[in-house]
Amino acid sequence: MSDFIHELIEKTKSQAMSVSPQDLKIIPQPPLELPVPAGAQLIGLPVPGELTIPEIGLREAVEKRRSVRKYTEQALSLEELSYLLWMTQGVKEVTRRPATLRTVPSAGARHAFETYLLINRVDGLEAGLYRFVAGRHALCKLNCLPTIRDDVTQACYHQGQVFTSAVTLMWGAVSERMTWRYVERGFRYLLLDAGHICQNLYLAAEAVGCGVCAIAAFDDDALNGLLGLDGTHEWVVYLGSLGKK
Repeated sequence: MSDFIHELIEKTKSQAMSVSPQDLKIIPQPPLELPVPAGAQLIGLPVPGELTIPEIGLREAVEKRRSVRKYTEQALSLEELSYLLWMTQGVKEVTRRPATLRTVPSAGARHAFETYLLINRVDGLEAGLYRFVAGRHALCKLNCLPTIRDDVTQACYHQGQVFTSAVTLMWGAVSERMTWRYVERGFRYLLLDAGHICQNLYLAAEAVGCGVCAIAAFDDDALNGLLGLDGTHEWVVYLGSLGKK
């Protein structure tokens, strides 16, 4: 294991980076987000600027934050879900480069993550699997088969907080979006960016009376398969289950 760690560190050092596709100008910049599948239902969310979520002080949110694995059966409102998605991946601006400026930091504003959601209890939404279309602040329905909650829970090694959550957010990295600029080094940045997103979820959840449990233990192949990801160009890095305390 120590040899593997050493090799990983050496091969992702800045001085070991290959010349990037961006510098070579042989591959165009990857799209800022994945396209909406043909025929998919797009569901608009409450507009971020019009949300009426109670304010909470940063110090209070930081000090109250802790991992929570047991939730009540109370559903989230659509407004609360909109707020949580805005706080974790909201697009504030699209620059001329182009790049997205979001509510979380990302190396070079690459923002390589797509947010998938297992929705169990949100008012006004059918239970199932969705993707957050950040550029349009909307949801794309992917899979609402009755077995999807069981399937995702099983892929997470039967962790009960996934099954009982109101929502479990799953962050899939589109590798090329980061490596187009940072090649080998980009692997490190993907892991850092996942931490930024999940920490924002922990803090934002305090404003809506929710608790979060970060999850990194899952069957990669099984979960990628459920989300339709190939496990190489796009792969799940991190999850966060969430529900009312």
